[in-house]
Amino acid sequence: MSVQDIDRADFVKRWEEWHRAKDEALAAPHGFLAVTGLHWLGPEPARFADAPGAWSATAGGVVVDLAEGEELDVDGTAVCGRYAFGTIPERAGRYAGWGDAVLEVARRGGHDILRPRHPDNPLRTSFRYTPAYDPDPRWVVTGRFLPFAQPRPVAVGAAVEGLEHVYDSPGQVEFELAGERHRLTVFPASAPGSLMVLFTDSTSGVTTYAANRSLRIAAPGPDGTVTLDFNRAVNLPCAYTDLATCPLPPAENRLPVAIEAGERIPLERGGRP
Repeated sequence: MSVQDIDRADFVKRWEEWHRAKDEALAAPHGFLAVTGLHWLGPEPARFADAPGAWSATAGGVVVDLAEGEELDVDGTAVCGRYAFGTIPERAGRYAGWGDAVLEVARRGGHDILRPRHPDNPLRTSFRYTPAYDPDPRWVVTGRFLPFAQPRPVAVGAAVEGLEHVYDSPGQVEFELAGERHRLTVFPASAPGSLMVLFTDSTSGVTTYAANRSLRIAAPGPDGTVTLDFNRAVNLPCAYTDLATCPLPPAENRLPVAIEAGERIPLERGGRP
């Protein structure tokens, strides 16, 4: 399908609905803008101002020791005293309720962390919207998925200095922009068969967030065909807050062209409306 074949009014409407839903999820009562702390857990129990209990990372996983009068709601059950969350896999997490707050217990880069999410966090309550380029069908590009013979572990940096993430990459996507051919290393996304790419380009640090943007790609067709809609390139949580451990793109995903599409620098980071 060519750009001329696209119903622009419908294209813009669907993009606006998608972008509004994305911002609503970000600013939900317990969305990422509600995070008030990024606490790295160690073997010695530690208390934090935005969560009850004393938290520690043990050989058997994260443990919290709740003082008298402190209580958490875990999977609908009230817990007191000592509670063990068990071993949490990398990039996974568990959640516990505390009043109107939710406590996220997760593992990132081989470290156990605690991230309380409070609905009254000023970053959330003052949020308006995420600036973005006007949607334009010319940024919808057809490409091709080039699978590796076997998934390859790819180590990438993180928004937190010294932290490293490792993803198994199933391959690369190849596409053309302005007559130039490009390849990006991709990672598995949440939907079966779908892909996710982390990238920067010539707009990064100018009109878009400097460290990274992310793009979801639907599962390749039988012949490997993929569609990259750069209008849906989004900021990761680290674009809004320092309390995130977001991965950075691999070196080969730094595009030498300006992708003037998708989300721009958030207002919270000095972006322009």
